[in-house]
Amino acid sequence: MQSTTSPIRRQFIHTSAGPLHVASAGAGFPVLLLHQTPRSWDEFREVLPLLGQGFHAIAIDTIGFGDSCKLPLDQHSIERWAQLALEVMDGMGLQKAAVVGHHTGAVTAMEMAVAAPQRVEALVLSSCPFNDAARRTTHAGKRTIDDVEVRADGSHLQELWQRRQPFYPEGDTELLTRFIGDAIKAGAMASHGHIVVRNYHMEERIGQVRAPTLVLRAGRDPHAAPYAEHIAAAIHGSRLQTLEEGMVPLPDQIPARFAQAVMEFLQQHC
Repeated sequence: MQSTTSPIRRQFIHTSAGPLHVASAGAGFPVLLLHQTPRSWDEFREVLPLLGQGFHAIAIDTIGFGDSCKLPLDQHSIERWAQLALEVMDGMGLQKAAVVGHHTGAVTAMEMAVAAPQRVEALVLSSCPFNDAARRTTHAGKRTIDDVEVRADGSHLQELWQRRQPFYPEGDTELLTRFIGDAIKAGAMASHGHIVVRNYHMEERIGQVRAPTLVLRAGRDPHAAPYAEHIAAAIHGSRLQTLEEGMVPLPDQIPARFAQAVMEFLQQHC
């Protein structure tokens, strides 16, 4: 729920790829929030004012998602997304920040920590997938979860809803409605964003993370939970925490628990 003391502010930041939309709340040490595919800043709608009680919380719409500008599909990569997030920091006059990423956003956050270690004070990898050569080979050419053929009667939206429904709380139509809205905005990126993650050579980068790191596991997320211990072991000195009731939409499913875990970790390192 939005706090009256930490109202959400929205703006566009100019980057080398065009304007990126950000939503922010609060003041203090900056904390960047990076969403999963195909979501937007809305994934952190309830989290922003909670983190904003102690930090300057900033949720970025990754390029191609939400209200940010678009790029041709072949110009997207995790490295490009990380670069643009750093450009958002530049545009906001931020030398350093903590970076919190969920699913796809966790992969981008990891790349930021490796590419610009002097700018990432602390790192939270929430429901981070793991991608290496074996996984790239296994999943090459396979249909992603959000890959549905657009149909004139709109039935593809029902198919998308049904493909995602098992990974959301039973009977919770609000979160799925928010998901569908973001997926419609993303268009082809709703599926391609997963391929961008698949193409990232994580195994070459993860061991280079030096920032204090919290690996946050959603206990009921079958896509990411199995990799959490492996990811934590690969990052020297990282801490692993599990939110047992958490599912794929962790930040907007249980925003208070998510924000509490993030704040408790960041208060030790920022």
